[in-house]
Amino acid sequence: MPTPDLTPYLTALTEAQTPAEASAVTRHLLDAAEPLLRAVSDYLLAAGQWRGQNRGAKLDSPPKMLMTSASHSLSVLALADAADLKALRAEYDPAPTPDTPQAERSLPPAPPKPPPAGPAPSR
Repeated sequence: MPTPDLTPYLTALTEAQTPAEASAVTRHLLDAAEPLLRAVSDYLLAAGQWRGQNRGAKLDSPPKMLMTSASHSLSVLALADAADLKALRAEYDPAPTPDTPQAERSLPPAPPKPPPAGPAPSR
């Protein structure tokens, strides 16, 4: 298989001015890579199951290792997607800090203080 040319993605990433633009490039790359990674995962799974060699095999055996690598090859996409989303949220939707006035206004009122224990004072 020919190696994909990442030059357009690297160029676009270099030219990105904002985290949103960098994210868009990353998402395009992940979308483009997904079919190939899925195909590789399918192959590795088939290789691990070839002639039933995975049945009864130990976890550290070659068939089980091939099957594990099949799932890990797709984990690359999930991890990259999670990292991209986390970076976007950190930039554009940061968690409010306690000293943020808007955060203070959005907090519920403090609960009432409990009544004192013991008998009520007489008049």
